[in-house]
Amino acid sequence: MTTSYQQRPQTASSKAPSTRSVIGESKMAVNAGDGGGRLVVDGLEKHYELDGAEVPVVKGVTFTIEPGMFYSLLGPSGCGKTTTLRCVAGLENSNGGRISLDGKVLSTGTEHVSPDKRDIGMVFQNYAIWPHMSVFDNAVFPLRVSAGKLPKHEARKRAMEALELVQLDGFAHRPATALSGGQQQRLALARALAHRPRLLLLDEPLSNLDAKLRDTMRNELRRLQQSLGITALYVTHDQSEALSMSDRVAVMNGGRIVQEASPRELYFQPADRFVADFVGRVNMISAVVRDRDENGDALVEAFGTRMITPCPRGVGKGEDVTITFRPEGVRWHEVAPDRPNVLPARVVRVEFLGEIVEYEVEVLSGQTVVGSLVARGAPQNSPSTGSTIHLELPPHACRVLTA
Repeated sequence: MTTSYQQRPQTASSKAPSTRSVIGESKMAVNAGDGGGRLVVDGLEKHYELDGAEVPVVKGVTFTIEPGMFYSLLGPSGCGKTTTLRCVAGLENSNGGRISLDGKVLSTGTEHVSPDKRDIGMVFQNYAIWPHMSVFDNAVFPLRVSAGKLPKHEARKRAMEALELVQLDGFAHRPATALSGGQQQRLALARALAHRPRLLLLDEPLSNLDAKLRDTMRNELRRLQQSLGITALYVTHDQSEALSMSDRVAVMNGGRIVQEASPRELYFQPADRFVADFVGRVNMISAVVRDRDENGDALVEAFGTRMITPCPRGVGKGEDVTITFRPEGVRWHEVAPDRPNVLPARVVRVEFLGEIVEYEVEVLSGQTVVGSLVARGAPQNSPSTGSTIHLELPPHACRVLTA
């Protein structure tokens, strides 16, 4: 075992965890680089039988998670992300491809290692807390029934260390049903960590929490994962969770990974229209390439005017393309600045969202409406409904997508 722990003397206090941090500083000492395993998924295939026909759900999914990385599968319902996670966990038998952890083959489509022998921990969407057990009994139960069952004193030690890690050690003898939703989520996490897995799997574990607690828990979960150095595979349909927590994100659609990248690259450099539209708010406008230069920029025609934008290689003159840009990348002016990509517009909606203001505009050509856009900015400086303004789309904020 490469992960070592230091145990703090337990107290009988039932004092609730500090509101400053749901998960405090860990007393778990992790040897640098030894906390997580390397997961390789290569050509994963999974189908189900429906009315005598094979229905493919996962189609040749391939990705690698390096030790200590937080990796997310992001996509809409039915895209295959949870099925992929369940195949990694061993809860589903794959129909093809290969899954391995630290070089140990877990699945080949014909061979299948049982879940209890995969050295993984898993947190489910509904937490799967046993209501008839105490907090401690929930945490220790997997250690008592696992194939390599530990001596009773060692099982107790590990369970209490895991509860301490998520600041539930003071609640060890409390009925699990007496915990709040956030505490139950932390109990599920402690149970998954108690046997010190090489890989942590998380299937939308925050979706049942209220918005404020969800934001707090995603920050604390990421902090905990980093402090332990454990490898994590996270499944979510919430792009804000994936972008804020992950080292790498794979966007899935129709059973396939359509783009894998860092959160920042995914957001600002989407590979296609689906990724651009799914990951955050985005504007998409149709355009035609009119010219190219040696710096990789293109002169395009959109909304009846000429605009400059970076353009990928292989896109030629006369080609129909889509220009995408994020609402927060748009600037507005009362007087048209002497810069490229400035469009006259009329504000038709202003929505105050607290930290930002979102406004919808109609793009004008003379008095004719030729399109509409959405922009976002600081609430201290926003246009008013009905006003005529000038929108600036900075070239660096734009991206060209081809068909």
